[in-house]
Amino acid sequence: MNRDELVRWLDAYLKIDEIPDASLNGLQVEGKPEVQKVGAAVDASLKTFEDAALQGVDFLIVHHGLFWGQVEPVIGPMKRRLSRLFEAGISLYAAHLPLDVHPEVGNNAVLARALGLADLAPFGRYQGVAIGLKGTFPTAQRLHDVADLLGRLTGMQALVHQGGSDLIKTAAVVTGSGSSFIKDAALEKLDLLITGEPKHAAFHEPFEWGINVIYAGHYDTETFGVKALAEKLEAEFGLPWTFLDHPTGL
Repeated sequence: MNRDELVRWLDAYLKIDEIPDASLNGLQVEGKPEVQKVGAAVDASLKTFEDAALQGVDFLIVHHGLFWGQVEPVIGPMKRRLSRLFEAGISLYAAHLPLDVHPEVGNNAVLARALGLADLAPFGRYQGVAIGLKGTFPTAQRLHDVADLLGRLTGMQALVHQGGSDLIKTAAVVTGSGSSFIKDAALEKLDLLITGEPKHAAFHEPFEWGINVIYAGHYDTETFGVKALAEKLEAEFGLPWTFLDHPTGL
């Protein structure tokens, strides 16, 4: 498939230009003009790029790209990362918040559906855009049963901060770094916030606001979107794909 046609399709499908973000979303590095194999990964790291080159990837989609709204000198690790992409002819495409919020292949949507949440609605605003989802379990769930399910979905043991009831009916999902939305979830009378990364500054908030929080890993809650997007490309265009897994443990 032609690279530029693929980029145009992705830009439109993910609404890249409509969602404010610190990330430079879209095509960050131009590689080969024809795409034969897609790679999906969470982070734009040198290990990811080396793995992509070994597996014959020529178009790599990541959630966390290389460029975040400021000029960075091309020295040290940045030089080595870019050099590896250029050597292998790999295009790098980044989709940060546009992939979090997407209703079909977004991190939040895919994880919420996998958890069995219904009646999904927008939750948690960033620069006027709702970046999370909230929903309802068809039947009330035990808090630690939800945590166990998250562990099975991500492959990592979740961290539970129980500030509320053991019975869960309503929950919000903000993958990655969503501890700043604890107050929002409490004010909306939700039973649970599911996010990725615990932060020291937010430790006391679940207990003081009377709400439960499950931390299931920043990396691990954000593998869902890139995989779902790559599956979408395979269904739409017949492009084979591979997931490049380099977990951080965070």
